[in-house]
Amino acid sequence: MTPRLRSKGTWWHANSLFGMGNPLLDICAVVDKDFLDKYSLKPNDQILAEAKHKELFEELVKKFKVEYHAGGATQNSIKIAQWMIQEPHKVGTFFGCIGKDKFGEILKEKAEEVHVDAHYYEQDEEPTGTCAACITGDNRSLVANLAAANCYKKDKHLDLEENWKLVEKAKVYYIAGFFLTVSLESILKVAKHASENNKLFCMNLSAPFICQFFKDNLMQVMPYVDVLFGNETEATAFAKEQDFDTKDIKEIARKAQALPKDNKKRQRVVVITQGKDETVMALSDKIETFPVVKTDPKYIVDTNGAGDAFVGGFLSELVQEKPLDQCVKAAHYAANVIIQRAGCSFPEKPDFK
Repeated sequence: MTPRLRSKGTWWHANSLFGMGNPLLDICAVVDKDFLDKYSLKPNDQILAEAKHKELFEELVKKFKVEYHAGGATQNSIKIAQWMIQEPHKVGTFFGCIGKDKFGEILKEKAEEVHVDAHYYEQDEEPTGTCAACITGDNRSLVANLAAANCYKKDKHLDLEENWKLVEKAKVYYIAGFFLTVSLESILKVAKHASENNKLFCMNLSAPFICQFFKDNLMQVMPYVDVLFGNETEATAFAKEQDFDTKDIKEIARKAQALPKDNKKRQRVVVITQGKDETVMALSDKIETFPVVKTDPKYIVDTNGAGDAFVGGFLSELVQEKPLDQCVKAAHYAANVIIQRAGCSFPEKPDFK
């Protein structure tokens, strides 16, 4: 039996779970090879938009039948957690920056549809961030344009009394590593609040480039991290940057678990996923492994949202103060549902016990 991570308060309520990150509107469409060639896109890839992709977004909407989904890593995880929990609505709060435009309005509608309590900082210098998902057959080529997501300001939003009250209401916090490129000071304010009040602060390594090029920011936040997520590629990059001198995933998890920590009342938990291979969890005194739900490859549609869904499932049980093995079980369930659907979308209700 794995231990529980108890947090203050006996039960969960609206705004128990707080997320902050880069809100992106996912624009998904089935396109043709000519479209990919026109914008020099590989069929299966993830890139940041450059100048040559400027018209891509408009053309996608004009020329093809598009579906809109509220996206961005942290927002995806919060919406999956909310979907897993179902009732009450608005257990999940989300902060991020959008533009005052049509796509911003769609993001607000989409967040409302999935019952996430989104409070966006709205500004008009940059348009709402978007991610074009250009689908051909089983492949999807992703082009992300952060735009407004990059403009989040602590003093303009997080510090406002009505917003900070929502932060204080929460007992579990989650921020993906991607946000380290946007507002370190916002992350630190939330992380320190969690640590000082013995609440749970969770973070994700998110991408090798975060571990490599934003490692100073990452390591400023690390002492406040109670639960650290990552996949095997990110964990290996992290270990290399931290001079752990090992490529063994269990050993990396153990060493990350033992890094200095501010709140001594809680031991850090490190959770590393490995695709279809077992998930590794490092606790203060042991390493545990959990097999992944097996899925026939012919049912796998899109593995892209798997990491976000894993975290969302985990958080949905964590906020209900369930044991850690149950958190991992829920994480595996959510990821398994999401990889069998296009985009980070889900059926009306979960079938998780």
